[in-house]
Amino acid sequence: MLRRPRRNRKSPVIRAMVEETTLSVKDLIFPVFVIGGEHKKIEVKSMPGIYRYSPDLLLEEIASCVELGISTFAPFPAIDEARKDPLAKESYNPEGLYPSIIRKIKANFPEVCLMTDVAMDPYSSDGHDGIVKEGKILNDETLEVLGKMALVQAQAGSDILGPSDMMDGRVGHIRQVLDEAGYTEVSIMSYTAKYASGFYGPFRDALDSAPKAGDKKTYQMNPANRLEALIEADLDVEEGADILMVKPAIPYLDVIRLLKDHYPLPIAAYHVSGEYAMIKAAAQQGWLNGTQCMVESLLSIKRAGASTILTYFAKEYAALRL
Repeated sequence: MLRRPRRNRKSPVIRAMVEETTLSVKDLIFPVFVIGGEHKKIEVKSMPGIYRYSPDLLLEEIASCVELGISTFAPFPAIDEARKDPLAKESYNPEGLYPSIIRKIKANFPEVCLMTDVAMDPYSSDGHDGIVKEGKILNDETLEVLGKMALVQAQAGSDILGPSDMMDGRVGHIRQVLDEAGYTEVSIMSYTAKYASGFYGPFRDALDSAPKAGDKKTYQMNPANRLEALIEADLDVEEGADILMVKPAIPYLDVIRLLKDHYPLPIAAYHVSGEYAMIKAAAQQGWLNGTQCMVESLLSIKRAGASTILTYFAKEYAALRL
């Protein structure tokens, strides 16, 4: 035989030399959860190893992550129910929990990059990403809230805004608000293809942000649709997005590749809470090797074309690489 592919697999050194896909801690964004109060660290039951932190302990957690080489974080706020209302007014309160923790993180760790979430659901008494009226999600009225929220986050020190709401026109509206206020250097990582997925359950547990009625299928994408992602991406590019995101990741590897092949912008993928929870649960049962499956999953996302991965495995992977 003239061709023996196994020759390129015969030792760890050779396998490393010829591997096609590499994964670095620098490719990862670590989502973290913040709650009000002090000295609080509460595990998310459906996400073993992931916690909700009060601001003081979140700063300690970030410090430990920075030591491992993690440089980008995506904080998400768990808002007290008493502060929620149908118009999500707390979302643009400059003294609220979220802008306050953004300022604290940037003051203590000016070298890190912060990606912040622009969406109404953590602050809405309805649990939706838009204003609800008679059972319908109002698109254009919601943009006004998103613009106010985005500006407050930029003023607090956010480096990258992540509109996760899937309202039509939100990237263009946010870009206009930022530019008019002088925040031209704040980036937008758009949740371009965010699917109406069943893999978000643990995240909604962490933030208590599930819809109080109905579902999100009128604004999040149909899991059956692939080419529709090109429509969303065209609009986001035209409206000024800097990075395009696909969410979830592994069930939509084909969509990651589709966007990678069609657009010159960086492609991100969100390895969501349900994807994390499945691996953790199976590993706890001894049904699979959790570490091996973590690495294999992250590599598959990178191989599909994502240059950036939001993942709850970021700290675990960073510790493994050391």
